[in-house]
Amino acid sequence: MQKNLVIVESPAKAKTLERFLGKDYKVMSSYGHIRDLKKREMSVNLEDFEAEYEIPSDKENVVRDLKKEAKAAETVWLASDEDREGEAISWHLCQVLGLDPKAAKRIVFHEITKSAILSAIEHPRRIDMGLVNAQQARRVLDRIVGFKLSPVLWKKLKPSLSAGRVQSVAVRLIVEREREIENFKSESSYRVSAVFTVDGQEIKATLAHGFKTEEEAEAFLLSCKDEEFTITDIDKKPVKRSPAPPFTTSTLQQEAARKLGFTVSQTMMVAQHLYESGHITYMRTDSVNLSSLCINTTKEEIQKMHGKKYSKPRQFHTSSKGAQEAHEAIRPTYISEHEISGNSQEKRLYDLIWKRTVACQMADAEAEKTTITISPRKGENSFIATGEIITFDGFLRVYRESSDDDVQMEDAEALLPAVKVGESLSMKEMVATERFTQHPLRYTEASLVKKMEELGIGRPSTYAPTISTIQQREYVEKGDKKGEERMYEVLKLSGGRLKKSTKKEVFGKEKGKLIPTDIGVVVNDFLMQYFPEIVDYNFTAHVEKDFDEIAEGKENWQEMMRDFYGKLEPLIEATYQERNEHKVGERLLGVEPETGKPVSVKIGRFGPMAQIGVADEYEKPRFAQLKKGQSIATITLEEALELFKLPRTLGEYEGDAVTVGTGRFGPYVQHQKKYVSIPKDVDPMVIDLESAIQLIEERRKSDASAHIKSFEEDAEMELLNGRFGPYLKYKGTNYKIPKSVKEPAQLTFEECMEFVKAPKTEGKRKKGKS
Repeated sequence: MQKNLVIVESPAKAKTLERFLGKDYKVMSSYGHIRDLKKREMSVNLEDFEAEYEIPSDKENVVRDLKKEAKAAETVWLASDEDREGEAISWHLCQVLGLDPKAAKRIVFHEITKSAILSAIEHPRRIDMGLVNAQQARRVLDRIVGFKLSPVLWKKLKPSLSAGRVQSVAVRLIVEREREIENFKSESSYRVSAVFTVDGQEIKATLAHGFKTEEEAEAFLLSCKDEEFTITDIDKKPVKRSPAPPFTTSTLQQEAARKLGFTVSQTMMVAQHLYESGHITYMRTDSVNLSSLCINTTKEEIQKMHGKKYSKPRQFHTSSKGAQEAHEAIRPTYISEHEISGNSQEKRLYDLIWKRTVACQMADAEAEKTTITISPRKGENSFIATGEIITFDGFLRVYRESSDDDVQMEDAEALLPAVKVGESLSMKEMVATERFTQHPLRYTEASLVKKMEELGIGRPSTYAPTISTIQQREYVEKGDKKGEERMYEVLKLSGGRLKKSTKKEVFGKEKGKLIPTDIGVVVNDFLMQYFPEIVDYNFTAHVEKDFDEIAEGKENWQEMMRDFYGKLEPLIEATYQERNEHKVGERLLGVEPETGKPVSVKIGRFGPMAQIGVADEYEKPRFAQLKKGQSIATITLEEALELFKLPRTLGEYEGDAVTVGTGRFGPYVQHQKKYVSIPKDVDPMVIDLESAIQLIEERRKSDASAHIKSFEEDAEMELLNGRFGPYLKYKGTNYKIPKSVKEPAQLTFEECMEFVKAPKTEGKRKKGKS
């Protein structure tokens, strides 16, 4: 009989624990949750809000094995993660394995080290039902929102849409930022800089204020033509820079995006691997606290590497409310481990965490900042020159933090020559450059996490899934903005002469930003109109606080559900009853010149579309899909009419017409009832017959090379070559050919039917392309 069974969430974590526990312990993984709400049903009783859980089919074998081992073990230790989700997993394991939650041995540890695990086993606790209920409340509330709101969207907007409590608020943030940008009016002004010389050395300085117009800037430059300049003030002062706190989930996601180019979900996946391998502490936390052990060992490491003067132990304190789930920041488990083995991403993220942890326990950086004021003898407008010398690098020796606008702190600004008050300078040149106010920046994944955290929306465990979800559901896309060209004026005074020039620049260029799609905008506007509370920032933050109260045992989760649903249900009923003359987001652009019929754009069954005419008993309207890059918010009447110039006939080939059209998946060439996609770099409005025939022939060659064999017994069966090797296609479904089959072309119809009849896990592949 096995003495001890330890159940963790992941196989990687199980392997790491096995290294520390002896032969008396068997470690198994639950592979995450073993029970969940049913996928296609509400699974929530709206009378008492009890959840109806089931074991998914893909977890049946896992549960069977766990039951068998739990029955044979003397003691079962539940060692899932220490947050609400982990607590719920342990509770579900109790329910399924027949363990008493009040007597179950629940162990938690913030880091996977031998001392932490043995300490946890020495001090087991009961399952914390406050944490379990907080997780149930979140799951049930989000299920109610999804199952109740989504059908409203299907009926009023478009099939297959979905609404979610946190995801809808995240989309709102992105939509509102886009509208700020659309409504932004850029204003220009002139900034003046100058180069002065003293004893053959140059000083670069800028005017303390700018000018609104070119005339004002020009008048100022001309007034300085024969002006004498002197140094009227020199201010030297020491400045200190302190290191940033150790990482929380949010700050790790932000910094990994800025420094390493990781997406939010990528950061969490890599951090999970590092945690499960025993390299870092738990990666879902909003605490900046460090253990005394970490502070002491880091102090020793810093003194060993850099000397005593570089060490300055600190304890940071968490300011965010509800930061009670995890008790420590993200840090290396062993600070003496400067590097780790692993893949490139794991090494880079570990290096970032290690440096941040070490830096936060290092001395402040010290610098001497010098500010020189240069003034004309007659005028009042002064120029400012600044310089900075790092006198002690402190934590900067190890790490410097990035900022959202990618402007990094320099080690030193321009070095200034030794000068004194009253000294005269010569003006070498003075330049007035036209500059424009910049529109607000679109969100990156990292800056969206930061904003959500500021508003109290979501928690460490929800940032990454929320941002992934809004992109998967195509409410938001991550993309680049090319930017636009514009001209700006430059006035230069040099050698007593004023020269004017016009230069060109590209503005508004952005990379990897979150941009709302038309569907995202329309869904947001619909929810704002009919369900304002669901997408209200304060309400969403208040719900998070309610979950915190439930976790602490201060609030009943079912009462919270009852209160929430009592407000939601009447809104849903009222929205169903309301008749809309126009669909939400629909825009009337004008009329078609030839017919006088109205031209409009809206969200259709397959996405953004243009429409000519209206549906009535005599005539159906005409539809056209919008092109990529076009938006129902900005498309013009002329651009919409262009979309209806397809389909167009190019001519004949092999006795049949060749036409160009556009559909759900973009433009295509049609010939003999077959469709060939037109490449993205080819304009369907200008493609000619010769080019279309070339596409048809290329497709035929591709199809021929893919075809291995047909069967007289059934025309729907075909053997094909795909990306992953030979496969069988039968009645729209693809089936694997086992690797043991060396000559697929020699397979008989009967042998192929055996693959079709084989159990799902062995022979069947997903529908679609191979």
